[in-house]
Amino acid sequence: MTKILITGGAGFVPSSTADRLLEDPSNYVVLVDNFLTGNQENLPSHKNCKFIKCDVNNYQEIAPILCSFQFDYVFHYAAVVGVKRTLDNPKMVLDDIQGIKNILDLAKSTGVKRVFYSSSSEVYGEPVHLPQNEETTPLNSRLPYAVVKNVGESYFRSYQQEFGLDYTIFRFFNTYGPKQSTDFVMSKFIRLALKNEDITLYGDGLQTRTFCYIDDNTEACINAMKSDQFTNMVFNIGSDLIYTIKELAEIIIRLTKSNSKIVHLPALVDGDMTRRQPDIAKMKQLLNRDLLPLEQGIMKVLQSFQ
Repeated sequence: MTKILITGGAGFVPSSTADRLLEDPSNYVVLVDNFLTGNQENLPSHKNCKFIKCDVNNYQEIAPILCSFQFDYVFHYAAVVGVKRTLDNPKMVLDDIQGIKNILDLAKSTGVKRVFYSSSSEVYGEPVHLPQNEETTPLNSRLPYAVVKNVGESYFRSYQQEFGLDYTIFRFFNTYGPKQSTDFVMSKFIRLALKNEDITLYGDGLQTRTFCYIDDNTEACINAMKSDQFTNMVFNIGSDLIYTIKELAEIIIRLTKSNSKIVHLPALVDGDMTRRQPDIAKMKQLLNRDLLPLEQGIMKVLQSFQ
């Protein structure tokens, strides 16, 4: 049986990754989370799944878990997330560096074959060109969240070079789906539209984003785990189709047949990049199929509410 640890396991993407891994009866999945941002309702109920409440940043809590189970793979997804939360709590964000070190030190000492790390599109900062390529786009953001993700990437490369601990780094762009919390633009807009409440945009709403349905994210990442040819690489995980935030609001209002009005608020001073678009050539190799179109993905989320 393949034993897999997922940190931040009560979060949207980690718990969805666990759901997909548990479709294979040869996988045994352990989830850890301290519920800072995770939701207990997200946790899978499955005979091959165990949850342990744990703060990954606390070595005394996480060390016995890795030593006991002797995991084959680790998905290190635990982190402080959400634009407003990370801007309001910069010291808490920086504390996540300790969790990265804990996972890597324990992984190299307990025979873990490969560690998967959830980095972020935030590392790119304001793009100098589009699409944003993993090898050629400068990493220029100075926000604490992005700095921590960038430092984390450096730790993974360093541990591979010095100790031979293999890794795969995922730079996640906007991902959405049924379990997503209302801290994020897609789920926030959908919930407001369903209640016919005003949808608020920062600034003119012409910031561009891409939106990746959760199944495309999890399938690509798990395919990377299954294949040795993607070891010690960095992948953008997202969609390459651009929408403005205003267009997203309009699509959601149309699909939900909502009476919501779009209201503009002052632009954010920090943390709201004007453009994002990943180069997903590597991700397409992992999937070997087309990504789910945006409107179909939104309809899947709406169906999950019924």
